[in-house]
Amino acid sequence: MDIQKVKDFWVGEAEEALKVADHLFEKQDFSYVLFFGHLAVEKLLKALYVIKKGEQAPYIHNLIRLAEAIEIPLAEARKDALIKITAFNLESRYPDERRTFRKKCSREFAWNELQQIKEIFAWLKSML
Repeated sequence: MDIQKVKDFWVGEAEEALKVADHLFEKQDFSYVLFFGHLAVEKLLKALYVIKKGEQAPYIHNLIRLAEAIEIPLAEARKDALIKITAFNLESRYPDERRTFRKKCSREFAWNELQQIKEIFAWLKSML
C-alpha cells in the first residue's frame, strides 16, 4: 500500500466533503450541511489513521473510536465536539418520523455547528 497516496486520497475526500457542506449551507439544506461536516472530519481522521497505523482505515463512522484508535489526545471539549459531530451523521441519515433533527437545524444552528466542525477540521489537518 502506498501510504502517501492513500493519505492524499482521504485528505482530498475530506476537503471535498467540507466544500459540499458549504454549498449545502448556501442552498439552506442545513441538516445535510452537518452530515457532510461529519464526513469531512471522519475522512481526515482516516487520513491520520493511515499515516499512524500504516494500514487502511476501518469502516467505522464513530469519530471518538477513530481518534482513540490513533491515540489522539482529546481534551474534554474536543471529545464532546466529536461526540456531537458523530450524532449529526446518525440524525441526518436516520431522521425520526417527526423530523426532529431537521427542524432543529435552523440557519443559525447549522452555521454555529459548521464553524465548530471547521475548527476541528483545521486542528486535525494540522496533525498531517
